[in-house]
Amino acid sequence: MKSTRICVALLTAVLAVPAFSQVSVYIGTPPPPLRYERRGPPPGAGFVWVSGYWAPNGHHYRWVPGRWERAPFEGAYWSHPHYDHYQQGWEMHEGHWDHEDHESHHWDNERDHDDHH
Repeated sequence: MKSTRICVALLTAVLAVPAFSQVSVYIGTPPPPLRYERRGPPPGAGFVWVSGYWAPNGHHYRWVPGRWERAPFEGAYWSHPHYDHYQQGWEMHEGHWDHEDHESHHWDNERDHDDHH
């Protein structure tokens, strides 16, 4: 029984590895300054403004206009994409939805839960 659980855990880990892989794209020149965008009124309750940004497009940048999006969960906020400079060039870090409560992690709750069994 124990060896079966170990095999299942290893198989799960092997299958999950490609899901976490990320390809980094570096561009030699910094992105242009952000554009000012006039936002219209939100289309309804629960919508959040997602600002426009410069996305990599080959060795250049293309402007992705801002838009209103419905927040995926209560308390969500949009963490704007940003660029960091490295020796290889400028790398974009994708924008993503985040939440204010960084103290509570699901993996902590699961670990605590498993400790009681």
